[in-house]
Amino acid sequence: MSDKAGNKKYRILPKKVAALSLEEFESLATALIDRIPERLCTELNGGFLLLPDVKKDGDFYVMGEYIEDGIMGCSIILYYGSFVHLLEDSSPGEWEEELWDTIVHELRHHLESLAGVDDLVREEMAEIEAYCKTN
Repeated sequence: MSDKAGNKKYRILPKKVAALSLEEFESLATALIDRIPERLCTELNGGFLLLPDVKKDGDFYVMGEYIEDGIMGCSIILYYGSFVHLLEDSSPGEWEEELWDTIVHELRHHLESLAGVDDLVREEMAEIEAYCKTN
C-alpha cells in the first residue's frame, strides 16, 4: 500500500459487533410484542416500528421512543443501532431483557398518555437531573 499521506499511520476503527443481527433483533422484538395483551395497545394505531438507526440525546442512547402525533397517531419506535452501541456483544439474554424493558417502558408512556398522566416523564426528568448533578 502506498503512503500518500505523508508517512502518517492510520488506524482503522473496528466496526461494532452485535450479538444479534438486525433480522434476529426484529424476530425477537416481534415475539416480545406478541406477548403484550391487545387491550394494552389500544389506540397505538401506528404500532411498533423498528429502525436500524442509532439515536442519541446528549450523553444518552435512545433505545425506544413513544411518538404521539395528531395526524400520524401513536407509535413506538425501537432503535436497533442504539441497542448495538449499548449492548454490542452482550449475551442474547441481556439483549432480550433490555429490549423487553424498553418495550414496556415505551408502552407505559402510551398508557399514561391515554390516562392523562405523566408520571414516567417526571421520573425520567428526575433521573436526568440527578445524572447532571453528578457529571
